[in-house]
Formats: sequence, C-alpha cells, structure tokens
Amino acid sequence: MSPFFPHISLNFHPSESHLSKEKLLEIARTYMEKIGFGKQPYLVYQHHDAGHPHIHLVSIKVRPEGSRIDMNNIGRNQSEQARKAIEKEFGLVSAEAQKKQEQYRLTPVSAPKVMYGKSQTKMAIQNVLEAVLNQYRYSSLPELNAVLKQYNVMAERGGENSRVYQHNGLLYRILNADGIPIGIPIKASTFYNQPTLKFLEEKFKENEAKRMPHKSRVKNAIDIFLTGKRVTLQDLIKALEKQGIHVALRQNDTGLIYGITYVDRQTKCVFNGSVLGKQYSAKAIQQHCQQKTVPEQKLPPHSVQEPTGLQPQATAFDAETKAHPNTLLITAPFKEIENLLDNLMQPEYGSDYLPYQLKMKRKKRRRKNLNNNQ
Repeated sequence: MSPFFPHISLNFHPSESHLSKEKLLEIARTYMEKIGFGKQPYLVYQHHDAGHPHIHLVSIKVRPEGSRIDMNNIGRNQSEQARKAIEKEFGLVSAEAQKKQEQYRLTPVSAPKVMYGKSQTKMAIQNVLEAVLNQYRYSSLPELNAVLKQYNVMAERGGENSRVYQHNGLLYRILNADGIPIGIPIKASTFYNQPTLKFLEEKFKENEAKRMPHKSRVKNAIDIFLTGKRVTLQDLIKALEKQGIHVALRQNDTGLIYGITYVDRQTKCVFNGSVLGKQYSAKAIQQHCQQKTVPEQKLPPHSVQEPTGLQPQATAFDAETKAHPNTLLITAPFKEIENLLDNLMQPEYGSDYLPYQLKMKRKKRRRKNLNNNQ
C-alpha cells in the first residue's frame, strides 16, 4: 500500500452479480464515509477479472490542509464495522455466513472449459482456479494439473533454466482441444486470489492428510473392474468415469505413458497412481491390461493346450513360439521350465545311447588294436 494512496477492494458474493453500477457507487460512497474518507477524493473501479463481483477504491490519506489520516488498524476497526453495517443496509450476503457455507459445504465445480479466443483469458482462468483450488485435495503440481486440464487450463513452472523457475514463479496457460498450450502465459501473482507456487505448496501439505481416508474408494473401484476380466486401458478409463473417477494419463512426445493420476470427483480427492500402491501405477496398470488382452493363439494339433486359468506373462519364449508355429508350447511355472531345460542340456550316459552298429564297430576296432599291440 502506498503511503499516500490507499487501495481498498470490496468483494461481493457471486450471487450478487446483478448489482448495478449505481448501486455499487452508492455502496462505495457509504463505505468511504464510514471509514473516515468521505471528504477525500477517491476513484472507484469495477473489475471483471474474477468469478465474483468486486470494486476497487483508491484514495489519498492526506487532507487538503496537509494533515495525515491515521490508518493504523483501519481494516480491523473502521472497515470491519462499515462492512457489517453495509451488509444489513443493502441486504448483502454476510461475509461470516459465506465463510460458514464454504467450510461445511463443498459446492460442485461448475466452471466451464476455457476456450481460447472465445472467452477473456484471465477472467476465464480465474473462474476455474476459484472453482478448483479450494475444493480439490491435491498434493503436487501434476495432481493439480490433472484437475485443471479438464477445464483446458494448466499450471507450469517453465524450464529449469528459465527465470520463472529459478525464482520459484508459476504460470497459468490455456490449452487447446488437443491439450497443447496456446496463447501468452499469465503470472500467478497477477491473479486476484494469488495462486502462486508458495500458496500451492501450503495446499500440498494441507491436503496430504485430508485425502488419505478416501484412497479406498478409488482402489476398490479399480480392483472390482479388473478382477477376472479381459480389459483394455480404455475400458478401465470408461468404467471409472462412470464411477465419477477421471483418469489422467501423462505421456511424453512419443506417446509413451509414464504416469497416471486418478481424480475422484465425488470426494474431490486426487491421487497419483503410485500413492495408491504399486499395482495402481502406470506401469502396473498397463502390464495388467496388456496381459489380459493378448489375443488367444490357435495352437497346432500336436501342441500342448494351456491349462485353464493359467496365464503366464508374455516373454521372449512366447515371441519365438509365434515366429515358429510348429514349436511345442509348454505351459508351466518358470522354475519348472528352468529345471526342465537343465535336464535337457545334460549329456546322455545310457548304454543304448549309440546305435547297435556303431557299438559293434567300436568293439572290433578295440580288438584289432589289442592284436597289434601283441
């Protein structure tokens, strides 16, 4: 706050967006009088860069004769009393009631997707942030982005060598229909509610414990669908979506999936796969789905049929079998196969290992050698 130009913001409930300019000016005039600035010159600005109506008041705290208006504790004393009086006089939603409502009730996220070129960028992102940041329980930036990307918004720190990253800054961007960032990124510090990296890191710690009781719902939903079924990854994603659980996949430029995040819209909790357990990580889920969806191969008539219920993992041995369809397919636990191969590699010592004719020739050669030695 400038020592000469105090800046004050009056914020209203989202349901009070119907307030006219005349009514806002009347509220501003009443407020300035009650805090002792009624005779001071001031400016009133109405902004539309947030999800709720609000106005900004800028004045000067030096009187015409040169004396200074004391602003010590003005926010806690004069301003607080003025706010309560104005709420009653103009029939506005009380700040205390609003805080209680936010504390005991989780309102559903109703922010629309941000469309680049069709909505005011900063205001649209602000609306999404207000709907997401305080409702969802996330503990990392990727988990937060798993929610934000559903509304075509993402938060990023920039490259490791960038000035934003080195100064612990944060940027918010709009995504197109393909999930690619477009437009000019906006600094977190320029938004009304200050959704900076420092703010988010405090949220990460706060949300870590709050989301733990809700892990079992996501795990159970995954386990129930995967047990005893042949499914693809897309089948799992669609099934969880019906349960109110959004699956966000993290992929590199080549399309390789290296991460998976589950967003539970019902409990408003977000979990990276590894947080739920190894079997819910991106690697494990992909392996499970691939194993379950390997098409059945028709075996040659002389091949040994795989026992019912036995589903060994695909190995190099399977690939070799597919390359040579006449190869005998053996299905057994890996340890048994290993023992069998060891036995096959042992040399034969049986007496009937050589054909009879070769044995006779060897005996004749021995006799001949003995006669020569004599």
